[in-house]
Amino acid sequence: MPSQPEYIGPVDSSVVPRFAGIATFALLPRLDQVSRADIAVVGVPFDGGVSYRPGARFGPAHVREASRLLRPYNPAQDVEPFGTQQVVDAGDIAVNPYDIDTAVAQIEEGARELTAGGTRLVAIGGDHTIALPLLRNVASIHGPVTVIHFDAHLDTWDTYFGAPITHGTPFRRASEEGLIDLTASVHVGTRGPLYSRQDLRDDKRLGFAVISSQELEDEGLSKAIERLHVRIAGKPVYVSIDIDVLDPAHAPGTGTPEAGGLTSRELLTILRSLSGANIVGADVVEVSPAYDHAQITAVAASHVAYELISAMAPRGSASVRGGTWAVSAALSFVCASFNAAMASVRARSASVRAPAL
Repeated sequence: MPSQPEYIGPVDSSVVPRFAGIATFALLPRLDQVSRADIAVVGVPFDGGVSYRPGARFGPAHVREASRLLRPYNPAQDVEPFGTQQVVDAGDIAVNPYDIDTAVAQIEEGARELTAGGTRLVAIGGDHTIALPLLRNVASIHGPVTVIHFDAHLDTWDTYFGAPITHGTPFRRASEEGLIDLTASVHVGTRGPLYSRQDLRDDKRLGFAVISSQELEDEGLSKAIERLHVRIAGKPVYVSIDIDVLDPAHAPGTGTPEAGGLTSRELLTILRSLSGANIVGADVVEVSPAYDHAQITAVAASHVAYELISAMAPRGSASVRGGTWAVSAALSFVCASFNAAMASVRARSASVRAPAL
């Protein structure tokens, strides 16, 4: 019987205090300290595609600092994400800060080198421009992938000031290039003003369904998770998370904040439901430290990345828990709806039978 591989995990915080030493993500080993990696956390410090507040180029270092407190066991997913797979910090992909086209090419090449041996990436941005080259690399391996895009914004606009590649256009370009599955991709948490109704018509044509922030509020989290899983069922999935999907109360340190967003708890719950999905890559972007207070945004982003890595971890029978989430969520929603309906019927019946006072 083959022996179980031993994985190098985080620095032992009972020996070295968490606040000491150089910050890798979750105090994990560097890529050059292991023979191979199942998942590599890689920084992409580029924000040349922003349209409003800059500063996301400093996001990878900021998130790494906030990740020092992450621990090896994830009770919410009942998994040891660093004990069942080799996870490393691959450092940063160095990119040209002045030229978007050159930077995009460098990101794609850097991603290709890191994934050549089967490693999956969790990228930390950087602005949302980086999703395009990362999707180009993933699609070159898996073909068109399902994109679950968590964001306040659609990011399927055409151009900004004539530029076709910016942080507001990556998924339009990805759709046009045939990188995404047009039947299964979805935005989650979108909200706020648009330029016109045409934005939504274009977005649908480009292959996206929408679960808006308002729909999450109106329908509840279980129903939203059910809808999400019905949409993505059985497909290779790329998860792209703009931290501005969170309300500014939970993520003030971002470039284009919008009121009325998700809570950290809601986002983490949705990500935990993906533990049975075939996640082939992910990014967490748009953390801008200059607007962050007490690491609020960076703490949220580090936990988002941690839940993604946990969802990507191999499981035995435990994988059933994530894979059957859609069914259990649907049953919970149906039961809750039935109970509410019956309560309403009983109340009406009681009011009819009750004698007048």
